[in-house]
Amino acid sequence: MYIRTRYKVSAFAAAAACSAVALSAVPAIAAPIDPTAFIVVQAGTGSSRATAAITAAGGTVTQAWPQVGVVVAEASDDTFDDQLREMDGIVAAGPARALVAYQPTAGITPDGEVLGLGAGTSGGVDASEPLNANQWDMRLIGADKAHLQTDGSRSVTVGVLDSGIEADHPDLAANVDASQSVSCIDKGRPDTTPAAWQPTTSDHGTHVAGTIAAARNGVGIVGVAPNVKLASVKVVDDDGFIYPEYAICGFLWAADKGMEVTNNSYFIDPYFLWCRSNVDERASIVALERTLKYTEKQGVANVAALGNSNWDLSKPITDSGSPDNQDPVIRETAGNCYDMPVEVGNTVGVSATGATSDKAYYSNYGVAVTDVAAPGGDRFVLPGTPDNNGRILSTVVNGGWGYKQGTSMASPHAAGVLALVFSADPSLTVRKAIAELESDADALACPTEPYDGNQDGTVDAVCQGGTNGSGFFGAGMIDALDAITP
Repeated sequence: MYIRTRYKVSAFAAAAACSAVALSAVPAIAAPIDPTAFIVVQAGTGSSRATAAITAAGGTVTQAWPQVGVVVAEASDDTFDDQLREMDGIVAAGPARALVAYQPTAGITPDGEVLGLGAGTSGGVDASEPLNANQWDMRLIGADKAHLQTDGSRSVTVGVLDSGIEADHPDLAANVDASQSVSCIDKGRPDTTPAAWQPTTSDHGTHVAGTIAAARNGVGIVGVAPNVKLASVKVVDDDGFIYPEYAICGFLWAADKGMEVTNNSYFIDPYFLWCRSNVDERASIVALERTLKYTEKQGVANVAALGNSNWDLSKPITDSGSPDNQDPVIRETAGNCYDMPVEVGNTVGVSATGATSDKAYYSNYGVAVTDVAAPGGDRFVLPGTPDNNGRILSTVVNGGWGYKQGTSMASPHAAGVLALVFSADPSLTVRKAIAELESDADALACPTEPYDGNQDGTVDAVCQGGTNGSGFFGAGMIDALDAITP
């Protein structure tokens, strides 16, 4: 494997000036690299101009999405993207990952969470669901009360863009729709064979799916919307990465299959924050912006996790973990840098709380970034349930149940509530459904004392918004009952 000889620095930004410095002034000297994916965006929709440019520059088209004017190419020339950016009709072009040799690490969860796993064994509050007594999260958002009115409609599908769903899990089998499921991890090319879209190295997607729609069937737990359908849209490869072409494929699949909601409990690799001022990273940002706008026009509400770094995403951030597919560099990022997909637009950004509705110690936050809050679990906050576990109980592989925490666990609660909203009123537009979610959320005030989420005696975060708490919680804690009540 060849190491890229002209590495283009991802985003060394001067925080005060909100600018990034890239090595774009260095003359491009062609060097061979292993065949690698590039994102190419042409002017307007279609794919003919991008395809012609790719061919002229010596690349190969691996996947095209003419509905958004985005093409994935493969090339072995270090200057491939530089050539494309000089061609007529090309808006942006750049690699889909940092082009440096790396050793993949199997078994990484999509958002790098530290997960506490367990198994609930106690009797349930809902006598029909044996583990429901440990689901403090469902009661916190009023899902138990909403279920007295509806469990959701079979005409509503939630696409779980994640590591795959175990289709024969006893709590999920009734709701997983194989006809709408797909894998996107082969260069962004859809693969509908069941083996492709089921989990291989991670149970993350199975856990997320259970929170959304574990069936009411007398087994295990119950989800927020236990009667809606689930589509497994696999965007996490076996090394734990979610590259841009995987996510774009997943979003467009959901849109073109007519799904109502997608859940996105991940960030897009290899950058924690993608910076528009860097020509390499800009292409993926533009491609994802177009994709998310398209999905909304097609009637899809996209819900996304804010991330688990305890970052204020509204402020300049020191990112020391990117790119994550090779040795990272320290980058000072500012206003033109985004946690993708949650900050790109056309998503609902969800922060995480523990059992007492306080911000979870790990949860990212920020004014104008956080739309709503939902239970994500917090190991420092014990709920007084039979298991007394502050994390979120849901389905895991091999037909089991276990505990995890993260904004990954918060986001599916909001996705489930949106599924109930669309079930209650199928005529709603995406924006009206999201407005219901946000307007019916229960406002949470900023903490009155300095915030010390991990209880180590140090102030960990500062909440903006005063009594409306928007910095930590956006519109507030989601409320399933109020969201479906006229």
